[in-house]
Amino acid sequence: MRKGAALVLFPFWVVVFICCMQLQAGDGKVLQQVPCYFIFGDSLADNGNNNFLSTTAKVNHRPYGIDFPSGPTGRFCNGRTTVDIIAELLGFNNYIPPFATAKGRKILSGVNYASGSAGILNETGRHMGVHISMDGQLKNHQITISRIAKILGTNRSAAAKYLNKCLYSVGMGSNDFINNYFETKYYPTSRRYTPEQYAKVLAVQYFKQLKTLYSYGARKIALFGVGLIGCAPNSLSLHGATNGSTCVDAMNNAAQIFNQNLKLIVNRLNKTKTDADFVYVDGMAHAAEALSYGFKVLDAGCCQVGSSGQCIPFKTPCQNRSEYVFWDAFHPTEAVNRITARLSYNVLFPSKTDLHRDHHGHGSHPIEL
Repeated sequence: MRKGAALVLFPFWVVVFICCMQLQAGDGKVLQQVPCYFIFGDSLADNGNNNFLSTTAKVNHRPYGIDFPSGPTGRFCNGRTTVDIIAELLGFNNYIPPFATAKGRKILSGVNYASGSAGILNETGRHMGVHISMDGQLKNHQITISRIAKILGTNRSAAAKYLNKCLYSVGMGSNDFINNYFETKYYPTSRRYTPEQYAKVLAVQYFKQLKTLYSYGARKIALFGVGLIGCAPNSLSLHGATNGSTCVDAMNNAAQIFNQNLKLIVNRLNKTKTDADFVYVDGMAHAAEALSYGFKVLDAGCCQVGSSGQCIPFKTPCQNRSEYVFWDAFHPTEAVNRITARLSYNVLFPSKTDLHRDHHGHGSHPIEL
């Protein structure tokens, strides 16, 4: 696992946005930089949407949330997720609410649609139960747009103009490998496609979905590449490291092929949707860089896990959580999320790094619940 440098892409809107929005309030806090933040993704971003679904991918119990102010919320982490921390860096005073419970005017600040076990393909993750795939998350966003139009007392066209100003983050693809392609017990995908062919299948579907998101008014979209999925404890347990590597190379290689396709998608969308900016965030490089920060435990989760790879309910986790890369068999600890969130934020807003510092030993104001 080598230290990697993040791929930095600075579209014109980012430069203009930084110049216009790099303001501070009188108390030193950074002012909110976008009016709204919409989040699409999987368990890396889910903050409660799966709580209400019939699924084994549900974590609204201890020890999840042990380091989160309000305890277990449905976040697949001991504390804050990457998107939680990005919301802090963006200047939001509250975390972006999950679609399942978002109500009233709160949705004007954004909605989190992410769902644990979800993927680009609708079939992905079905063996775990009900989830909200990317297609389902887009349908939920349609509902939000209608609600925003009613709140603003305008039509959908006027609501779209409001949505044009928002930031959108989309992090999909991990489960299409973990809970589909490499889950051979339930899915025939790996027997039908080579990694290259499968990456193209995903890319075709993802491209359609992102064009749909654009048609709903999204103009500033951050697209997160798949990270080092082959280094997760669950991957090592099921497949084992190969060729002297400390990770499952086949999984990381397949993810990298997908990421290369995602970069092509970003380039194509930026060429065809000239009034929008799609930014690629190199999740694999960010994960690799996070591993260089001196974590002591790289190949095991902090909590005791069951057969699902998730923490066994109410079991006491490790005490030295800041030394662990992984919280359970799949998901990173808040300590890692703090690093990857900052690296991701720096790609989007490179000149604003010094204005923000994390409040867990890295400075910044605590966000309110």
